[in-house]
Amino acid sequence: MGGRGAGKTRAGAEWLRWSILHGRCRRAALVGPALHDVREVMIDGPSGLKWIEPLKCRRPHYSPSRRILSFDNGAEAHVFSAEDPDSLRGPQFDVAWCDEIAAWMRGQAVWDTLQMGLRLGADPRVMATTTPRPTDFFKGLLTGPGTLVRQASMAENAENLSDGFVAAMQAAYGGSALARQEIHGELLEDAEGALFRRQMIDAARVSAPPMLEDVIVAVDPPATSGPAADACGIIAAGVRDGVAYVLADASAPGLRPLDWARRAVAVCREVGAREIIAESNQGGEMVRQVLESAGADVPVRLVHAQLGKRARAAPVATLYEQGRVAHVGLLPTLEDQMCQFGAEGFRGSPDRVDALVWAIWALLQQGNGPWVRVL
Repeated sequence: MGGRGAGKTRAGAEWLRWSILHGRCRRAALVGPALHDVREVMIDGPSGLKWIEPLKCRRPHYSPSRRILSFDNGAEAHVFSAEDPDSLRGPQFDVAWCDEIAAWMRGQAVWDTLQMGLRLGADPRVMATTTPRPTDFFKGLLTGPGTLVRQASMAENAENLSDGFVAAMQAAYGGSALARQEIHGELLEDAEGALFRRQMIDAARVSAPPMLEDVIVAVDPPATSGPAADACGIIAAGVRDGVAYVLADASAPGLRPLDWARRAVAVCREVGAREIIAESNQGGEMVRQVLESAGADVPVRLVHAQLGKRARAAPVATLYEQGRVAHVGLLPTLEDQMCQFGAEGFRGSPDRVDALVWAIWALLQQGNGPWVRVL
């Protein structure tokens, strides 16, 4: 497990290449979060299996129709998606490389099915590479019998990264607790005092939403603009039968007002939202004007917070505990911020959480409540 840019993909690719060319392995499984992740990262990426081979004449060939990567010695690597555990039923392997397993939505089911197929050769093994996240599946795997854990930090691979990437990561995470996970590759448990817990988020997660009764986009504009500005929180959510579904996190830092407004409008059109909810504490009526200038063709409802961020988020955290909020797929950056928000030592602006709170309030809360004024 390692931080971003720590060289996890290169390590996995080199390990599998060695296993095939020198370890007598003939049939491999490549499993990623989705099929396109396997092809774009594990095979065709700069650190993927195709491009780490120094001899052009020996580079493996990928057949998209068969989903097979063929090596010049006759070995084959078969491609699978962690979205489809049943696709691993039947095939058998003597080696496997699994990437970003902490981001697998159906991690335990995929892993268990893969293990049943690892029955070729004298000593079948799996290499798993990932940025850590404290899911029950991942934590169980770390402590399981036969698991050997290695940890890598971005700093250990900095000489192979662009200066701009390193600077961007340091600017984004700085000395925050989240930097331990995203930069140094450490496993972070839920922070003491945080309002939201990963277990309650994971328990209600769905792969796709039902037919929704209503969809909105909530925006929490940053107080400043330009490259050093906090992120503009942009969350899309819908509701069905009293359950809110968080559809997308389009939040982004360092945007000018018209840029974040265009981003919000684009998400609004993508999800078919009927209105935009925007906090006006930092910009007043100007927030509405910026969104309308960006092409908003749905009503813009401004809301003004009366209470602090934690007080506003507490009722929404209760709705999560009641199972009345479900995330559609993984929203890792939002979820990481949620599970740090409210804890001692939390730094920075909870921009994504703020937008999430407004979205859930708009869909599930009755009346204005004592902590919000609608403009």
